[in-house]
Amino acid sequence: MFGHPFTLIRRIFGNALFSSLTRRIMFFNLAALVVLVGGILYLNQFREGLIDARVESLLTQGEIIAGAISASASVDTNSITIDPEKLLELQAGQSITPVPNDEDLEFPINPERVAPVLRRLISPTRTRARLFDADANLLLDSRHLYSRGQVLRYDLPPPDGETTSWAEFFNRMFNRLLQPGNLPLYKEAPGGDGSIYPEVMNALTGVRGAVVRVTENGELIVSVAVPVQRFRAVLGVLLLSTQAGDIDKIVHAERLAILRVAGVATLVNILLSLLLSSTIANPLRRLSAAAVRVRRGAKERQEIPDFSARQDEIGNLSLALRDMTTALYDRIDAIESFAADVSHELKNPLTSLRSAVETLPLARNETSKQKLLDIIQHDVRRLDRLISDISDASRLDAELARSDSKTVDLNVLLTDLVDVSRQISASKKQVKIDYVLDQKAGTKKDFVVTGYDLRLGQIITNLIENGRSFVPEKTGRIVVRLSRTRTRCIVQVEDNGPGIQAENIDRIFERFYTDRPEGESFGQNSGLGLSISRQIAEAHGGSLRAENVPDESGEGFKGARFILTLPTENPA
Repeated sequence: MFGHPFTLIRRIFGNALFSSLTRRIMFFNLAALVVLVGGILYLNQFREGLIDARVESLLTQGEIIAGAISASASVDTNSITIDPEKLLELQAGQSITPVPNDEDLEFPINPERVAPVLRRLISPTRTRARLFDADANLLLDSRHLYSRGQVLRYDLPPPDGETTSWAEFFNRMFNRLLQPGNLPLYKEAPGGDGSIYPEVMNALTGVRGAVVRVTENGELIVSVAVPVQRFRAVLGVLLLSTQAGDIDKIVHAERLAILRVAGVATLVNILLSLLLSSTIANPLRRLSAAAVRVRRGAKERQEIPDFSARQDEIGNLSLALRDMTTALYDRIDAIESFAADVSHELKNPLTSLRSAVETLPLARNETSKQKLLDIIQHDVRRLDRLISDISDASRLDAELARSDSKTVDLNVLLTDLVDVSRQISASKKQVKIDYVLDQKAGTKKDFVVTGYDLRLGQIITNLIENGRSFVPEKTGRIVVRLSRTRTRCIVQVEDNGPGIQAENIDRIFERFYTDRPEGESFGQNSGLGLSISRQIAEAHGGSLRAENVPDESGEGFKGARFILTLPTENPA
């Protein structure tokens, strides 16, 4: 086990780190963090602000040094220029006193006098100073200024073949990647010619300027040029430059701080991703495992984990799976019970049919043969009714699930059904069928429900035909009544038959249960009519129940009443 660390880690942490959902959550969270940190590093305003601050600092420093240099410039007073035109205008005995004008004075920069001043002002800083004359020729360079007793030191170039460390290589590549690509390349002025620097040429016109350049190694150099002038006469240009890498070191340190913060944020992000994944992936994994156990068909009911207390999508999924599993187990139990009932009900007519067929060859006269043939025909018709009703009951759920429900006006539906039932009375038992609509005068409540009109009509037809079989032969009467509450439509089918035995009020809705009136031959009904009717009512979100109608004395019954309740489409 210790020879396979990956297997050991997977066993310790389980699927917390290796599930597909965990990897996706962690990837997208880290990708967002990487994009954010990369944008901060690339668009970092600290670097721009640092460059601007350094430019302002160098300009201020340059103004101070340039003022000191101009003050130390010598004035050439050994020669005075006299206008010859004025000499020609003099008369005999007259003389002229030459008075020099400011325009005739020159202030040349003496390197020997300026060098000590420049050295004192530059030495406390790491700034490089170069002084150019009016022709952009280099006069002084702070790299070559030294005082008596000072040891000169020059950084020699690295020897050929020296390898660069990986840290320096990646640091250089990182700086180049984040460096603006439009910066000019820094070059040393060949022969001290300052004309290659645009800021120097602009300063010779009296305008100070600054330029940011980059070396071949990707290091920033900020240069500012300040004119050295006196009485508005430009004597030269002072060029101040930062050392290569000074700004990059500060920016690099700031980027390292950002990366350290990003590292902490990454660690927190990973922990939060794992926590988020555990609250999502683990419940889903448990639900999936429970669904697999249900699919494999265990002998006992499998319990789906209950996460309904979460009040989120996973809680809703858990509740839906629990309801679905309960409905599935109930459907399986119903199918098993239905199959057992069907097998039992089919065996009775088949047994009778087999007995009649086996006895038929033994019949001695035509009368016995005819009785046996009548039994065979009766059992065949009974089997036909059973198979038809069983087929109708078995495909009821599938038909209701596939069909699209519509709005049904119960008032119109009941009116049509009662009219059809009255016409059927001509060929069957004479029964008076009345339809009563309970609606208060002035109210405009509708009786619209959502469902399947054919199946709702089947309920009413079954109830009317059931009542027809129990009412008296001469004075039979059935009343169909429609009323409504705020949220329900109520249909009552009442007859004046003998009523229902108290112990059988609930049993009459069981499959294949028959309690037929006296005088009716056995096998005329399959016992599925009321069971199918209740099944249809429950599929529409309603209910179907039965009760007895008490007589005036309150001791007996004057009929039975079936009550169908359906939810309305437009609650009042």
